[in-house]
Amino acid sequence: MHRWINLSLLILFPLSWFAPLMRAGLLPLFNLKEISVITGLQSLWASDVFLALVVTVFALFAPYLKTIALALMHWRLLSPRLLPAVSVLGKLAMADIFLIALYITLAKGIGVGRLETAWGLYLFTACILASIYVSWATGRARAPAD
Repeated sequence: MHRWINLSLLILFPLSWFAPLMRAGLLPLFNLKEISVITGLQSLWASDVFLALVVTVFALFAPYLKTIALALMHWRLLSPRLLPAVSVLGKLAMADIFLIALYITLAKGIGVGRLETAWGLYLFTACILASIYVSWATGRARAPAD
């Protein structure tokens, strides 16, 4: 079953990158602008190229490469001995959740603007949690019985 969950992540991850994570506005009277992983990265690329590169690797490439590698393992196209390397990709991919939580906390703490979470944040979080489950289940299935 975890192989099918993993395959669904190949579609759900890109969808979650474009889905609205949050709505933000400067003051409560003004309209809120939707922010997604992609729009956030576009803003970063315009202001700080190095940080944008780091976030792009952690938010897009690491989880997607991990998902592809696990799919290849599930269909025996990649050696299970590479599972420790794949788990490192998973640890790198968790940085994006930390960054989103940090941004929301900072924005709410400033008190100048208004910030609301959107459905994309839950989808993105579910994708990350499903990816963690698939990694765990794959590692458990590959582990020798004690």
